[in-house]
Amino acid sequence: MLLHLRIPKTLLWVFNLLVIFILMFTMYRLITFLVFRPAGEELTEVFPAFFLGLRFDLRWISVLLAPIVIASLRAEFSPFYSQRNKKVWTWYLAIVTFVVFFFFAADFSCFAYNKTRLNASALNFVEDPGISAMMLWQSYPVLWIILGLVAAVLMLRRMFRKMHGHVVIRTDGRGIRYNRKWFLGAALLFGFWIHGSTGVQPLKWKAAFSYDNSFQSYLALNPLQNFFTTLKFRRPQLNESAARQNYPVMSEWMGLQGSSFSFRREVPAIPDAGTPNVVLVLCESFSMYKSSMSGNPLNTTPYFDALAKEGVFFDRCFTPHFSTARGLFATLTGIPDVQLSKFSTRNPQAIDQHTIINDFKDYRKFYFLGGSPSFNNFEGLVKNIGGVDMITEGKFSCKPKDVWGISDQDLFNEANKVLRKQQDPFFAIIQTADNHRPFTIPQNAAGFEKKKLTSEELKRYGFESNEEYNAFRYFDYCIAGFMEAARKEPYFDNTLFVFIGDHGVSGDATAVYPQVWTSNRLTEEHVPLLFYYPSKLPPARHSEVVSQIDVLPTVAGIAGRAYTNTTLGRDLLKKDGGRNYAFTILHDEGQIGMITDSFYFTSNLNFKKEELHFFDPLANYPPHVKDSLIRRMSSVTTAFYETAKWMLVHNKKQ
Repeated sequence: MLLHLRIPKTLLWVFNLLVIFILMFTMYRLITFLVFRPAGEELTEVFPAFFLGLRFDLRWISVLLAPIVIASLRAEFSPFYSQRNKKVWTWYLAIVTFVVFFFFAADFSCFAYNKTRLNASALNFVEDPGISAMMLWQSYPVLWIILGLVAAVLMLRRMFRKMHGHVVIRTDGRGIRYNRKWFLGAALLFGFWIHGSTGVQPLKWKAAFSYDNSFQSYLALNPLQNFFTTLKFRRPQLNESAARQNYPVMSEWMGLQGSSFSFRREVPAIPDAGTPNVVLVLCESFSMYKSSMSGNPLNTTPYFDALAKEGVFFDRCFTPHFSTARGLFATLTGIPDVQLSKFSTRNPQAIDQHTIINDFKDYRKFYFLGGSPSFNNFEGLVKNIGGVDMITEGKFSCKPKDVWGISDQDLFNEANKVLRKQQDPFFAIIQTADNHRPFTIPQNAAGFEKKKLTSEELKRYGFESNEEYNAFRYFDYCIAGFMEAARKEPYFDNTLFVFIGDHGVSGDATAVYPQVWTSNRLTEEHVPLLFYYPSKLPPARHSEVVSQIDVLPTVAGIAGRAYTNTTLGRDLLKKDGGRNYAFTILHDEGQIGMITDSFYFTSNLNFKKEELHFFDPLANYPPHVKDSLIRRMSSVTTAFYETAKWMLVHNKKQ
């Protein structure tokens, strides 16, 4: 039909290319659906997401093909003008196709690992190219992936050339002349697709998040669109005016004293409290729903479960967000890391922070990490601790076992060797890493036996593979080894041990928790929190909602230290009947939230969408009560977000 319209050869070729690229993008979206769809999600239910995705795809396909059309407004630049032009444009197509395939591969890997689409947050890891590349190399078949990409692109280039020749064969002798109006029309069509809308306002990235179903929102997104749009979120977006305006809400919600814009609280020492040592263990990817403490029948953490029954255990602790860097930041500062698409450990404006650890005066301070502290600039944040002794990669007698450095077992052994020599009180941070891809379990794990479960059993109880399942079990083995070794040391009886997950991991938790945990990704943020000090703390299990940012105020309270609290955490054992809550943020979606004992409130920063998710599926509140709760929680959650943004650059080291 196009031949009968006497359309120029270049546009016939471009039309064929358009069809191929549409098929490529659509096929990738279909594969994404088939591989990652939640249980019960049918293809017919996601047709709207596919249609919106096609609009995003047409925008980027137009961006890729428009240069051929625009350049061909001058006939001498057309791919059909000369053999040289043909070679240039087919290589251009090969290069842009490689870029597209690279984004597809990166996006697929990101979705498989984090359950989110590729976005500008990926640049956090580009800033540590060596470690990130090694992690990918040890976790994925990178060489085969690259070879596959190159082979696919070369095959497509060959196809592009054959299509070029096919157009020549079909049009030769038909007297089709060069006509610039066809190129102008094609350029306008591509411009319309790039705009993406029949209205004045262009199709916007946030349109993908208008669905009630988060998976459908992810499905609609185009990986290039998502990545380049979220680049703007890597810049700090603090608003002091908004923080000041929201101070009355924060003051009332947190029970602060005074009406001036200040979060500074001076907490006096407890007389005769002594000088207990503190060992704070930040546990990599320690998801509550995967652990024995949740009732998970796979019994992955029997030792920690027994330990929790002897200490003060909080079974509804939530981290504000996902990622190790953000978890370390929130724990040490008491501020949720609300910087979008960039870790605050990488933000020069936010790296200078006050931490309560500095109020443990006359204490030796230690930071133990099996790998490199330069990763995500952990060292920049930790150095806010005055006089800290950083014992990290290169300072151990044992050799690294993978990209994350020495094993957790060796890390705990090295830490115990240092701590048992101390004559002065100490505050030690031990940051683990083995419960993370590539899930390496060393050969010297004497007495640890790997187990193998069926894929059905693994999936039912929250694990993706036997490697992940055994790495989770191995972490419990390492904790057991450390604690049993510590019991034999003089420092044990006078030491407060604190264990908290740096973050959780998204997955299916429906076997042990209400559906809201899975559908709203609370699995990413729900972690165990244990204060173990048997000589001073009687055992207790708490089920109220608490936050990762509460760790250091509670540690200082248990230790009886005088301290200055300038941020948002609170002493969990001295709340005096206050509210139970935890602020959350899903950076990629722009969703902020507040968890209470009864419900999870969520609000989107990009458009008006506020919801209440009740933990009791039978909860049946009257509409006017729900509306009142939404208004109240909207105000509080926004106030928390604006305050945290301001604090990121105003909580300076004292």
